[in-house]
Amino acid sequence: MNKPDYNSASSLKAFLEENGMAMQKKFGQNFMLNADARSHIVDTLNIKPGDFVWEIGPGLGCMTEEILKRGANLTVFEIDRKFILFLHEFFKEYEEKGVFKIVEGDVLKNWKKELESSGRKASEIKLFGNLPYNIAATFVADTITENKVFSLCTFTVQKEVAERMASENKSENYSAFSVLCHSVYNVKLDMVLAAGNFWPRPNVASQVVLFIPVELKRNLSNYKDFVKLVHALFSSRRKTIFNNIKSVLPKNISPEEFFVLANVDGKKRAEDLTVEDFFVLSDCLTSAILKKV
Repeated sequence: MNKPDYNSASSLKAFLEENGMAMQKKFGQNFMLNADARSHIVDTLNIKPGDFVWEIGPGLGCMTEEILKRGANLTVFEIDRKFILFLHEFFKEYEEKGVFKIVEGDVLKNWKKELESSGRKASEIKLFGNLPYNIAATFVADTITENKVFSLCTFTVQKEVAERMASENKSENYSAFSVLCHSVYNVKLDMVLAAGNFWPRPNVASQVVLFIPVELKRNLSNYKDFVKLVHALFSSRRKTIFNNIKSVLPKNISPEEFFVLANVDGKKRAEDLTVEDFFVLSDCLTSAILKKV
């Protein structure tokens, strides 16, 4: 079966109509029509033959084709059953070679299971996705919260989400999500894509964002405690960290005692703190709890 012309909205629309299909708004589906943009985005993954790559939401495979041509061992996550049928058909040759696999269902529910069954570490996999707007932040935060740091990530997301990912302290968009992203990755903003680059046309612009793992100089064995602390300190943005930390402090440790121990000004607000400040507070909290036990 011939693939539709990925660069033509009319071709894609006709293909769907001929096969009794329609775009599913609940899945946040959009096709990227710009061939140059697709090529540039895949370039950012710096794929070498044999690299393991995950793609989230391949749709009818416009990016999938680019990735496979470069010699990747590709696993895609797709929720739409009709798209899945065509992906099997379009990329049968790669599937028969054992370098293409489709994981069916909701990626939010099955990515951890797939990682475990693959026998690989996240650090051995490049992660890519034109992420549906309705799952982008949730999926990225989920992988980071589970402390699964991928070899390299390239996402196309709503521009507003990209800005939140890349924001640093003292900026308007800085949030708990920003801290999580920066805690394990260097976050780089790449090309902006106007709505006209997609079909159906979304209501907002998109942006490509790159996640490059940072060289960690600390043990992240208590990373879930770090995540809990970050969320607690951002829980009420108008309140100081002195007030917000009370929800995670054991009853036998006072905020006054804790901030003296940490050598951090408790009058600050969460948006004033750097990622390193959050790590210092998290390490100090772990140490204080252990001393009090």
